[in-house]
Amino acid sequence: MRAIDIIEKKRDGLSLSEDEIKWFVDAYVRDEIPDYQAAAFLMAVYLRGMSREETVHLTMAMAHSGDVLDLSGIIDYAVDKHSSGGVGDKTTLVVLPLVAACGVPVAKMSGRGLGFSGGTLDKLESIPGYNVNLTETQFLHNAKDPGIVLAGQTRQLAPADGKLYALRDVTATVSSLPLIASSIMSKKIAAGAQGIVLDVKVGRGAFMTNLEQAKNLAQIMVDIGVDAGRDMVAVISDMNQPLGVAVGNALEMAEAVETLHGGGPKDFREHCLKVAGHMLELAGRGRQWTEGDEVRSLLIDKLENGQALAKFKALVAAQGGDVRVIDDPTLLPQTKIVEAFKSKRDGYLSQVAADDIAWAAFGLGAGREKKGDPIDLAVGLKIYVNVGDRVAAGDTLATIYANDESKLEACRQRLQGAFAYSDTPVEPLPLFYDTLYGKQASV
Repeated sequence: MRAIDIIEKKRDGLSLSEDEIKWFVDAYVRDEIPDYQAAAFLMAVYLRGMSREETVHLTMAMAHSGDVLDLSGIIDYAVDKHSSGGVGDKTTLVVLPLVAACGVPVAKMSGRGLGFSGGTLDKLESIPGYNVNLTETQFLHNAKDPGIVLAGQTRQLAPADGKLYALRDVTATVSSLPLIASSIMSKKIAAGAQGIVLDVKVGRGAFMTNLEQAKNLAQIMVDIGVDAGRDMVAVISDMNQPLGVAVGNALEMAEAVETLHGGGPKDFREHCLKVAGHMLELAGRGRQWTEGDEVRSLLIDKLENGQALAKFKALVAAQGGDVRVIDDPTLLPQTKIVEAFKSKRDGYLSQVAADDIAWAAFGLGAGREKKGDPIDLAVGLKIYVNVGDRVAAGDTLATIYANDESKLEACRQRLQGAFAYSDTPVEPLPLFYDTLYGKQASV
């Protein structure tokens, strides 16, 4: 086969075979195809799209471009979750201990933040000593005992995705649904998941800004999973405003700990219960649990009786973290500057813009522009209001946590544009818009 023939075929809108896609991906990983030809291939896919069958073939070729983790000797049925990224989305930190506390072992590989989207690994590294860089042997050991592991992706898993994503980032081909879907699903499949819950965000603080786009992406990923023999659930959740109160690495960790102690913001708690419920639904494969009142009661009980918190402590201890942080979050990184941001008028909030809030936190040092950039784990924001809330002039809308006086004014300006007001009542935003089930998950 020749790379130019495959590029030409996709350029002309024709379907590629499984063998052609696999050959191209494998050759690119082996450095036998140069970046300029891979870039031409990505642009052809971006412009011409891919059929469901092609997208599945691309996903599986990427998943099998390196090691595929086999968890079957440790976990009878491995469940995993993935969020498409959001503002204040620290869900994994609560959901995994919740599910593990119900007797379902969980083994998850997460990533770091890029741009304004926060990464789970960065939040975990706000805990002194926490090791996100486990060997495969350590990862598998912790999956068995204590039955919960949360670490970074090994270099051997889905290396094609790493190479192709870096190229997409500099060739204006990121926003292609087949390329997004295959990137996400290849990593989930390579990580050994049999049941996958997808949390697809939609809104100002998400990659997908409208509901139709988000549903299309979710459906493509559900279809990929079903065709690859996985059980699938996808929820479409709102990201027009931040999830919970905290935005920033150590601040979000503290909020997750508060939630595991039985408290936490109501919207964040509800979101975690929903996602964890779907993970249990898949783990039971429609028999052990259902998604109704029974599973919700079970999960609430695990939060309130301390078992989920105990699982989180076991996770932190197993990966070298300072467990004292779980009982005393003041041991997390702290800032030198704490400043209130107040409302300038009375009214109902018609906008609490997640993207502006995220960029405000980014400007304080909470995020990175490119891989390897340093970040300030302590800085960020707390946002105390949601769309639909009634506020008065002088009410505190947010708290700014900073370490650099020179960055404060830009943060204030961003926040000023994040809030919009109405003189008449405004409907609150929903947490979720829709739920999609894979064929095998709905039995």
